[in-house]
Amino acid sequence: MKCLPPLRALLRSPVPAGTGNSRDRSFRIDAQQLQRRFRSLQRAVHPDRFGRRPPEEQYYSEQHSSLINKAYQTLLNPLSRGLYLLELKGVEPAQETDSEADSEFLSEIMEINEKLAEPKNEDTLEEIETLLKVKQEELTKEVTAAFERDDLQEAKNLLGKMKYFANLEDKLKKKKIPS
Repeated sequence: MKCLPPLRALLRSPVPAGTGNSRDRSFRIDAQQLQRRFRSLQRAVHPDRFGRRPPEEQYYSEQHSSLINKAYQTLLNPLSRGLYLLELKGVEPAQETDSEADSEFLSEIMEINEKLAEPKNEDTLEEIETLLKVKQEELTKEVTAAFERDDLQEAKNLLGKMKYFANLEDKLKKKKIPS
């Protein structure tokens, strides 16, 4: 299939550093620059701009818009960004069954899970939310350092831990939803 003129120009446009360029696969990103690039790309291919165009161009617009959204969300989130970088480097992400996690870490996860299983208490939920935010920020800094050292095994292990905390964040959100 041929690439249509508006999309051809978009696909040739340069990609700023830190936004997915194959020469710049750093874990560290400039979130504002990423957002500017996302908005620029979306303005160029958004389906609303192609409403009166031929069906083929509308289809390409929808597909590219969807891919740009997915790429933006992947790069914006530290966990998904790290997993994506591991994938690019040919490293399998840690699985739930991997036994790399130490017993102290697993005990901490179990303790938080137990607190989440208790009857709903706003103070406890706020405490857990704060703890999870701090843990994710610490792990993000450690993952950044691991990628900068090109220590992919350490990055993989840390991202595995981030997955546990992300799961706890999901449980916390569900618990906070009024029933």
